[in-house]
Amino acid sequence: MIRDIVKNKSLYLLALPGFSFLVVFAYVPMTGHLIAFKDYRVSEGIWGSPWAGLEKFRLLFESDKWIQVTLNTLYLNLLFIVFSLIVALTLAVFLNEIRWAVWKRLAQSIVFLPYFVSWMVVSFIVFALLNTSDGLVNRTLARIGADTVSWYSSPQYWPLILTAIYVWKFAGYKSIIYLAAITGISGEYYESARIDGANRLQQIWHITLPLLRPTVIILTLLSIGRIFYGDFGMIYGIVGDNGVLFPTTDVIDTYTYRMLRHLGDFGMSSAIALYQSVMGLIVILIFNGIVRKVDNDSRLF
Repeated sequence: MIRDIVKNKSLYLLALPGFSFLVVFAYVPMTGHLIAFKDYRVSEGIWGSPWAGLEKFRLLFESDKWIQVTLNTLYLNLLFIVFSLIVALTLAVFLNEIRWAVWKRLAQSIVFLPYFVSWMVVSFIVFALLNTSDGLVNRTLARIGADTVSWYSSPQYWPLILTAIYVWKFAGYKSIIYLAAITGISGEYYESARIDGANRLQQIWHITLPLLRPTVIILTLLSIGRIFYGDFGMIYGIVGDNGVLFPTTDVIDTYTYRMLRHLGDFGMSSAIALYQSVMGLIVILIFNGIVRKVDNDSRLF
């Protein structure tokens, strides 16, 4: 190891800033998980607070709320991963088929733009569309003679609503990644296919999509690694403290936030966060093991 560092010291120096950032902002804060095992008091600090052992975890798992928020987190993230993958791949293929450079750049900018819109702005847009009194959707339904819907008191609709919002915001960003991967595919494959008489759809199906598989697997694994992490900014920005929608929208992150804000119990909130981290680690290890069996070259580690 030391010999390798000496031999490639310039490369290790280049990696040093990134490694330092990772240590400072990813590994050092992990010491805060000690709060989950303590009866934390702000006045006494982490080290001075008395030990509580597994008491916080016992209180967490005695409540049936953790099952609901865990299932909601998994279900919503599964919807996000599947639909954003499908739409992002479709967008990338369509963008790649645009031959006029000006239109291609314009289309890329349009699909990428929602990524820069903050969740607070998105929440106002959603409210303008879905509010019960004069939302655009309800006004449209009324004009065509259909029954209006009280969207903010109908939790059954919100998994699909949140999925549509997530796809709208992130599919364009992810499509650019897939488009970059498509650009790296050698043109010789397509030229050979054209000589054999393959049309554009056949070239996409038999060349583009199969060669995108490693990129798709890696990005999907990275998404699965965060499957126990709900997008707090999205969920809380759009749903807020609307308890009527909690049965289908309350995720681990928003539940943790409410526990800290309403009860002021740092230990319980930390216990939930630690549970979330451990489960995420287990899931990524399982799926990475599956990928190692199926396609060893596409595994993360």
